[in-house]
Amino acid sequence: MTSIIKKLRRNEQIQARKTAFLAAIPALSYLGYEAHKKVSFATTVYALDKADEVIERADYLYSCGETEKLYQLLLQYKDSDDAEFLWRLARASRDLALVPNVAADQKKQLTYEAFDYAKKALEKNEACFAAHKWYAICLSDVGDYEGVKVKIGNSYIIKDHLERAIELNPKDATSIHILGYWCFAFAELPWYQRKVAAVIFASPPTATYEEALAYFLKAEDVDPNFYSKNLLMLGKTYMMLKDQDKALLWLHKARDYPAITEEDKQVHKEALDLLKKLGG
Repeated sequence: MTSIIKKLRRNEQIQARKTAFLAAIPALSYLGYEAHKKVSFATTVYALDKADEVIERADYLYSCGETEKLYQLLLQYKDSDDAEFLWRLARASRDLALVPNVAADQKKQLTYEAFDYAKKALEKNEACFAAHKWYAICLSDVGDYEGVKVKIGNSYIIKDHLERAIELNPKDATSIHILGYWCFAFAELPWYQRKVAAVIFASPPTATYEEALAYFLKAEDVDPNFYSKNLLMLGKTYMMLKDQDKALLWLHKARDYPAITEEDKQVHKEALDLLKKLGG
């Protein structure tokens, strides 16, 4: 089965194929946004214990996009009891799996490693919002290797952990955005794909465009203009709700968003294409 997440990364405008209902999480390349986001460090010199120093170093490497160095740094702490190390290691392992041209067997190994680290982070600290977020993300990834039925079943678990992440940290716009995308993916599921899903799984997940819209708007309220994809998804959701004026508003914002990352450039192109269709 072709990875749904990879399909979404290539072109979200393409009608999803037979197993489109498995799309529970977007491409998650908001990670690209996070990797380019400026990280400021206080100039005041103060004493940090070793753990704080390592975490600060890890966050700096992440902000610079130094994936391999970050992975090697955090791998030294794979047996740690600290969830702050473990969820960062899960993220780093996943990022390494997504590096272009990585061998298929290595990608699979890193994907499962990432899930194991995220799971361990949750076991160490259930109250860590980032552990819940990365558990949801990594669970979606491993589902690509485990078959249709498992993937559908996991979608419920993914949603639960995203909701828990938001409960623990209502100001995390990316978790809110991902949950919006989860709703959008199931809302656009054609009737015949719902029938296929129902055969495999008695009660497949459902959602509405109104629910997706509420999450995308909430993410924007929490952190305005934080992510080009959120602007695009607002435009696309309003299109599905037949509100052309608001669709045009958000698609123009997506088009005009500074194209820093590769994803920003893809968003810019898709926004332009949709604006042409709407005559805007």
